[in-house]
Amino acid sequence: MSDNNINIYNIKGLSCAACATSAQKRLSKLNTVDEAKVNYATQTAVVESASPLTMEELNAQLKKLGFELYPKTNKARKEAQEVRKKELQLLKMKLIVSSAFALPLFVIAMFLPDIPYANYIMFGLTLPIIFWGGNQFFINAARQLSQLRTNMDTLVALGSGTAFVFSAINTFVPDLLAVQGVGEQIYFEAAGVLLTFILLGRFLEERAKQNTSDSIEKLLALQSTMVHLVKNEEIREFPIEAIHPDDVLLVKPGEKVPLDGVIIEGHSTIDESMLTGESIPVSKKEKDQVIGGTINQSGSFQMRVEKVGEATLLAKIIRLVEDAQNSQAPIQKLVDKISTVFVPLVIILAAVTFGLWYSFGPEPLLSNALISAVAVLVIACPCALGLATPTAIMVGIGKGAQKGILIKDAKGLEVTSKVDTIVLDKTGTITEGKPQLKGIKWQFFLMFGVQRTEKILLSLESLSEHPLAQTLVKLFAKKGLKPEMEVKDFENIPGKGVQGIVEGTLYFVGNRKMVEDQGIGMAADLGTARDKFIEEGHTIVYFGNTKTVLGVLAFSDTVKPSSKFSIQQLQEAGYEVQMLTGDNDAAARAIARQVGIKTYKAEVLPQDKIAYVQSLQEAGKTVAMIGDGVNDAPALAKADVGMAMNSGTDIAMDSADIILRHNDLGQIKDSIELSKSTNSTIKQNLFWAFIYNLIGIPIAMGVLFPLIGIRLSPMLAGAAMALSSVSVVLNSLRLYRRK
Repeated sequence: MSDNNINIYNIKGLSCAACATSAQKRLSKLNTVDEAKVNYATQTAVVESASPLTMEELNAQLKKLGFELYPKTNKARKEAQEVRKKELQLLKMKLIVSSAFALPLFVIAMFLPDIPYANYIMFGLTLPIIFWGGNQFFINAARQLSQLRTNMDTLVALGSGTAFVFSAINTFVPDLLAVQGVGEQIYFEAAGVLLTFILLGRFLEERAKQNTSDSIEKLLALQSTMVHLVKNEEIREFPIEAIHPDDVLLVKPGEKVPLDGVIIEGHSTIDESMLTGESIPVSKKEKDQVIGGTINQSGSFQMRVEKVGEATLLAKIIRLVEDAQNSQAPIQKLVDKISTVFVPLVIILAAVTFGLWYSFGPEPLLSNALISAVAVLVIACPCALGLATPTAIMVGIGKGAQKGILIKDAKGLEVTSKVDTIVLDKTGTITEGKPQLKGIKWQFFLMFGVQRTEKILLSLESLSEHPLAQTLVKLFAKKGLKPEMEVKDFENIPGKGVQGIVEGTLYFVGNRKMVEDQGIGMAADLGTARDKFIEEGHTIVYFGNTKTVLGVLAFSDTVKPSSKFSIQQLQEAGYEVQMLTGDNDAAARAIARQVGIKTYKAEVLPQDKIAYVQSLQEAGKTVAMIGDGVNDAPALAKADVGMAMNSGTDIAMDSADIILRHNDLGQIKDSIELSKSTNSTIKQNLFWAFIYNLIGIPIAMGVLFPLIGIRLSPMLAGAAMALSSVSVVLNSLRLYRRK
């Protein structure tokens, strides 16, 4: 697509993959539309036009098919999300009510057909299923028919509708068909149970799509709605939409940074984990850049806005996730192909069956022709085909839950078994995601009286809000130490550290710049320890006074106990394991060496991660991305399979196909094995569903009648349809017995 006149819309009214195809074809036929793409999974439409087109012009064409476009703005997106939630609740209610009527309907038809007024009772039980539970199938089929198109709703409506009408006539006016030699055959259960099964599949599908939309909503939740605008020395609240570049905003402690910009007054520490994935907040001062969606932790500051709207980094991350989610899963392509061919073919076969029996069959012609045509429609109703994937997914999810693995969609089940390259985020995935004190090296003479020095350090750090300081305070508290020494003239120096006077001496705790500002030296043994800490990839903090450095402290994240073994298992099984991280190269190199990873990339941003995953895919790799942060979300969505740690952010978990609830890399191998078993079951189900139709439809058409005088009645066709569904469910349940 070019960059001219490209519009992205939400679209409602899509009930299956064939609907998306119909909407796409209708939009593409407009003379002014160069290209149109409609995505069923994400309910979006992308339209490229040679000249500007209004949404009203596009809807004028789509509404004839029962579809409608609406704006893809934040406000419209939120409104659409509420509508989808209500629609999902309604669908759930329809499924529950239909199931409540379908169960006694099935019992009477199969086991109690001779009870008094059985036909009338079954008619009453079928009515709410047909006219309320499954009414959307008939409405959608009618809309498609008005445009001379078909979809899966068409076949469902024809099969269940014909069975219902045929049964109703034989119930209330049996003489109408009796003159044609048609007995009192009743097939209410075929209509009611069929619609209930299809409702089950539709509900599972809609719930999966709802989860996909939730990840975008939670990304949007990172954006501020109201901001503090500083103008003419006054501070007023304004909606974020009213802010422009060069406006000055006040950001208070605990608030989200609203937009991308630069600090012009004040200083603070910013939690940038949504961007970098790293748990250690970053000190910010004047002239430093700040990013919208990050969290201001400790101080107020004023910032000049540089980017607003779609130009902000968070907006770009949202767009990356949307683009990745809009790509079609392999199983969706299969559904598209099936729906394009299967429905019209069955209708044609039913019509051909009617014509052949009416023209060449035995008397009574109409009765035999009608019964055979209905048998074709009933036996070909896509119940088994519709259940083949959802039942395997349900059982696979249940089995995964027992193992602490949450599999969210068919894509995760299908593609995980094909993975050959595994990309791991570092912080929170390989490591614990919490900064810890890894070591302290004191100046030699302090080794004989370190407790007083520790008390001075603790007294200083207890006044600091920095996470590293809080880690140290908690550690010393476990040793029974308390910040009992008085600190005078305490000062927080942005980007460097803290300092204060204890018992007449100025002490400091800070980074390398702090030491350079003091203009002091460091003993050789401390220098050696520092170099060793750096080589191991630790964050270095110095403690000293105006004369010398008294100690070197090393902070770092801790590798999870199971990470090294799990990574070794994956490598021995033939998988290529790599690591991506926003951390510095020294830290990345140390962790990679510790867990045995040879290929890694450090200091990567969200767009770098998604580009890296894409480069692997372009090289022919099937990629699983494992992460836990907002910054991982685009890569998780773009990867062939995204896996998120349960301890991670909601956005990461919503963007992933699989959630590892035990936060253990060993679950990656378990997920792959479970995927292989589930994927195998899906293929078996699809095989049996197709074989069932391949054998059943010709028999229903009457291919055996000229040979051995046997034909398939709609009753047997309905039983065969039910049996095919049961076989699919039973085959799926076999997954529970697998290890």
